[in-house]
Amino acid sequence: MTKFHLIVLAGLLAAGTPVIAHDMATMKVAAVTAAPAKVSATKKAVEGLWIGHINAVRKVAVAEIAGQDTKAAESEVVANAHSIADAIAGFYGKPAGDKLFSLLAGHYGAVKAYLDATVAKNPAQQSAATDKITANVDEIAVFLSGANPNLPKDAVSEMFMVHGSHHISQIQQLAAKDMGAEAKTQAHMKSHMIMIADALVDAIAKQFPAKFQ
Repeated sequence: MTKFHLIVLAGLLAAGTPVIAHDMATMKVAAVTAAPAKVSATKKAVEGLWIGHINAVRKVAVAEIAGQDTKAAESEVVANAHSIADAIAGFYGKPAGDKLFSLLAGHYGAVKAYLDATVAKNPAQQSAATDKITANVDEIAVFLSGANPNLPKDAVSEMFMVHGSHHISQIQQLAAKDMGAEAKTQAHMKSHMIMIADALVDAIAKQFPAKFQ
């Protein structure tokens, strides 16, 4: 607590004004700011995790479209989802990490359903899978905005809707063997993943500045 806060506190006590312990704690937390170097390092780590997600999912798509076994690539997707969930658990606890993992599993399941439908050339199933991707986006937005007041639901929803659309475009382009367009989509996906990772870390650093010292 700063000298200024001590003077104010003394004045309140002298005036007989009740002081709540929570208010004191709030003043103490407000004085803490996240260290920029720690925030930057965390961003790099989280960026790597989200980029790992799109790389792993792409491997699944490439393998399935080529008629190859997808088990190794799918194992990579699952391992990556665990890593992202564990990163969140470090701030919000294991139950939150487990919840995020289930949401990421739902995200991948919906994307995989779209991939399966595309390979099968089934528009109805593609539409159903797209609906699942959209529903999952809403669940993710509700979860993240509920955990962190610095993550507005609409903003989170928009970020992940764009992400879902990138998966859909990439699958269509890979299936059509339009590698030029797919390369551009992959580049956009990477940039977008970095944006999502940075937004998440900025919000967490604002919520828990003491953990970034």
